[in-house]
Amino acid sequence: MRTSRFLVRSGLTVAAAAALPLALTAQPAAARVSGISVSTTGSTVSVVTSACTQINGSWGTAALLGSAQASFAQGRQVALSGTAAGQSAAWSGVSPGTYTVVVMCSNGSTAGTQSVIVSTPATPSPRVTVTPTPSRGVMGGLGGAARDVGPIAMGVGGALVGTGVIAAAWFLRRRSKPYRL
Repeated sequence: MRTSRFLVRSGLTVAAAAALPLALTAQPAAARVSGISVSTTGSTVSVVTSACTQINGSWGTAALLGSAQASFAQGRQVALSGTAAGQSAAWSGVSPGTYTVVVMCSNGSTAGTQSVIVSTPATPSPRVTVTPTPSRGVMGGLGGAARDVGPIAMGVGGALVGTGVIAAAWFLRRRSKPYRL
């Protein structure tokens, strides 16, 4: 009797341990079977499905619903196109916001519903233009001027430097003799 209880208990434990991963990975039926795949690229929203069948040359219709729209008829509708392997529809020029994509097959069934967020397009980076540097490099002077200095400017500059040297020598000489006023 003791052995049978042990086997029953261990068997239940093994069964529960085997069922736990399945229970953790299981999703509700609505979450598993969407039937559509929605993607955005810039201001373009596209939907792809393989759940619809062609009836009288039509696969079905897809609608893009804004936040203020409540029914399929109020959305921007586009006919599905494609093959039996997959059908698709796209909307371009969609402004930023949150939208709901609904796909109705031609037989009247809903292939799926999915929300999508269209974000603002990234601003283009400013263009950088490259200008060649002067062949002689940066020259000294006020503001790094890159032009030749004429003989008049050289003479005036030399006179200013000479005057500065003479004034500095005179000041230092007078400072070294404190008894003179």
